[in-house]
Amino acid sequence: MMMMMMMMGNTLLLLFLACFFINPASAPPTMDAPLHSINYHHRHPDGQFLGLLMAYPTEERVLQSSGVFVPDPLTPLFHLAGRRFNIGKIGNVPVVYVMSGEQMFCEAMMVTPCIGQVNAAITVQILVDTFDILGVVHYGTAGSINSSLSLGDVSVPASVALTSSWKWLQDFKSEAAQSPELKFGDYNLPRQGPNLLAAVEFTPTQVYSNGLPMKETFWLPVDPKWFDLATQLQNVQLEQCLNKTDCLPETPKVVYGLLGATADVFLDNVAYGQYLFQTFNISTVDEESAAVIMVCSSNEIPGIVFRGISDMAGGEHKLLSGSLSSLAASNALSAALKFIGMFDDEGQQTEPQQQWPLI
Repeated sequence: MMMMMMMMGNTLLLLFLACFFINPASAPPTMDAPLHSINYHHRHPDGQFLGLLMAYPTEERVLQSSGVFVPDPLTPLFHLAGRRFNIGKIGNVPVVYVMSGEQMFCEAMMVTPCIGQVNAAITVQILVDTFDILGVVHYGTAGSINSSLSLGDVSVPASVALTSSWKWLQDFKSEAAQSPELKFGDYNLPRQGPNLLAAVEFTPTQVYSNGLPMKETFWLPVDPKWFDLATQLQNVQLEQCLNKTDCLPETPKVVYGLLGATADVFLDNVAYGQYLFQTFNISTVDEESAAVIMVCSSNEIPGIVFRGISDMAGGEHKLLSGSLSSLAASNALSAALKFIGMFDDEGQQTEPQQQWPLI
């Protein structure tokens, strides 16, 4: 009896030690908590993945219709936290693409659950935690508040900002603010003057990175090496026409180095757009880009943004907004595909030779 108890005790001790010293990296995630196995990553045999993020169904459909994404024959999908991570290749480059919301639910709810800073940030963090990601390429549509950007153009911003972080002031006679203020009384009609909404002060964003103290910043720069690489893109063919009869007045172009703004607001107001442009020199507005770049920065991986102009943020245009959204998404994807084509199957940069088909 004593011998049996000693053997059972030794067995329990070995099980305890095995649990204590197990290498988390060698343990696959459980179905209940797939991210709890520390340092576990899905790794492609050909190298790291490029992450490709879009926000809503129109932007995913232009990728699907292009035919350039080839799903992995063994593991084409990975469902996690209500999101569908699509695993495959674009050319020879391993890619995981994901939309920041679930497609059927987004369409049923007029796509709004797909968009927004929180959804984008959560999706990128899951992507980085689950897969061995080289960096994140983000494409989609945006509104233009810069008259030099036309419908169908693609902006590749150098920096983006979160412009919905405010300190709402109590009265219009506030002390001098450290950051720019938007005084609502300046927009009273028929004449300017104070009102009860007073003013808001734009505040910086807190950014955290491994091994570094928290810093507050208003501008979030995209990765400088990837931005410089993107400026080398050649012969990016962008769509000008929706069909045989409806065409934009000018051939769209790719513009580099402007500034973008992100907020959980669909901007359809000319006055506020003019304020952002005049105060911050912002050219494009969207609902995800700054969140994507902030998460990339915190995880110390590169990120870059391609935004096709689908509307003038309250300005007039003749073509239907839905059609413009599809054209703008196609053009943004065309530029993003050109960029992805500058990498080989191991994530190394190559000469810009890949010619992707028109979408």
